[in-house]
Amino acid sequence: MRNFSRPGRSPVYAANAAVATSHPLSTLAAIEVLRSGGNAVDAAIAAVAVQGVVDPLMTGIGGDCFALYLPKGAERPIALNGSGRSPAAAQDSWYLDRGISITPTSPHAVTVPGAVAAWGWLVERHGTRSLGELLQPAIGYAEQGYPVQPRVAWDWARNVERVAGDPASAAAYLVDGQAPTAGTIMRHPALARTLGRIAAEGPKGFYEGPVAEDIVGRLRALGGLHTLDDFAQAAPEEVVPVTTRYRGYDVYECPPSGQGLAALMMLNVLSGFDIGALSETDRVHLFAEACKQAYHHRDALFADPVVARVPVEHLLSEAWRASAQGAIDMTRAQAPILWPEVAHKDTVYLCVVDRDGNAISLINSIFQGFGSGILAPQSGVLLHNRGFSFRVEPGHPNTIGPRKRPLHTIIPGFLMREGRAVAPFGVMGGHYQAMGHVELLTGLIDRGLDVQEALDAPRSFAFGGGLELEEGFSKDVAGALEARGHRVVPATAPLGGGQVIWIDHARGVLSAGSDPRKDGSALGY
Repeated sequence: MRNFSRPGRSPVYAANAAVATSHPLSTLAAIEVLRSGGNAVDAAIAAVAVQGVVDPLMTGIGGDCFALYLPKGAERPIALNGSGRSPAAAQDSWYLDRGISITPTSPHAVTVPGAVAAWGWLVERHGTRSLGELLQPAIGYAEQGYPVQPRVAWDWARNVERVAGDPASAAAYLVDGQAPTAGTIMRHPALARTLGRIAAEGPKGFYEGPVAEDIVGRLRALGGLHTLDDFAQAAPEEVVPVTTRYRGYDVYECPPSGQGLAALMMLNVLSGFDIGALSETDRVHLFAEACKQAYHHRDALFADPVVARVPVEHLLSEAWRASAQGAIDMTRAQAPILWPEVAHKDTVYLCVVDRDGNAISLINSIFQGFGSGILAPQSGVLLHNRGFSFRVEPGHPNTIGPRKRPLHTIIPGFLMREGRAVAPFGVMGGHYQAMGHVELLTGLIDRGLDVQEALDAPRSFAFGGGLELEEGFSKDVAGALEARGHRVVPATAPLGGGQVIWIDHARGVLSAGSDPRKDGSALGY
């Protein structure tokens, strides 16, 4: 329980249903759907559509979506990969022959956005409302305006150069050439019209006709290889989730091309240690060493499984866990070691549990802040840059190729125990997300923190040769980690942002938390 004499948030307890998102207007939209009789899927789609309008640098219909949905009584979550593919003409040789690299603002970083197709799939199969009805709140905010929230404004200012370089994006997202400040009312009439078209026609209103023509025309004018046929063939894919058991809980993640497998690998490594008994220094050191092992394998092996073999069984095996554990020295930072057999960034997350016990864990992203910065001018669609994760390296599993999905960082998570739902959860934040899942779950399971305390706890991330520490760690901890060989780097921005809803079956109550690093909130009734 938190100290009520200090600033902070309490968990939200609810008897019927709960929502947690990273934006207050998104949370409100979901609660209104639930209170009017909609289910978890309905609420999640209404919420994420709103967030694509009111938090445009993080997400939108020009991005991708992943989801884990557990209907009440189901044995395991349904996993949906709603990420888009590269153009059919995207041969790695084409880029090599021309000396073209994939930069963040390049049209080649734009894969076909998968979010709208994923929303339509979820609503059609598991919702109770029409997509058109669920998009109405988002249409209203785009048309009539919304006030920019403080964290959104802060991120907007940090990423202003991304849209300033594109005339269409600058016209849509800047005010007198500057990022809007908190409280500024922003409107996106072109986006409102596009959302209205999708509401009337379904996903075809995005992937065919004027909207697709506008997007493809803009990308091709910039040198992209996209065609209308690439857009017309867009479709999400239902996949089998990957899972591991941790301290008696079953943890589910979407499989590659996402990085959820890395979170499971880290949990398997950590299962051999008493996390709750470790000092703060030992815990951060252990997390860093496990993280380096898992991410090293992620970067070498994770890719679109349709065109590349990802050794999932090996990476979740007892042999890999033992090898990774054996590489950890609790007194010294070590370099990661690749599994011998194969040796030769911005997002929104939300979760909903409805009154019937259905639960969804959903994440939607345009990758980096403002994605590619490329705006299709007539439709108002801001395009992501997820293809920046591709390599142009023949033979590498994640090299760019025709109609291929890149490695994805966005990952929803789901926790079960003894065949029952325990918690939809997720942590946004680019590459940090897999580590974020580990820090959140070990906080809840090993350290006995409540949902809000687990989200509030200071975070660390060993990536790119450094060990980032948030401000909540003391100088003594930072010094002790440096003495063990870590290159400690103060985090220049908060590490991610998360949401979780814990289902307490014994008491018949839901406990929801929303990360204070964002503007969002948890609500229930």
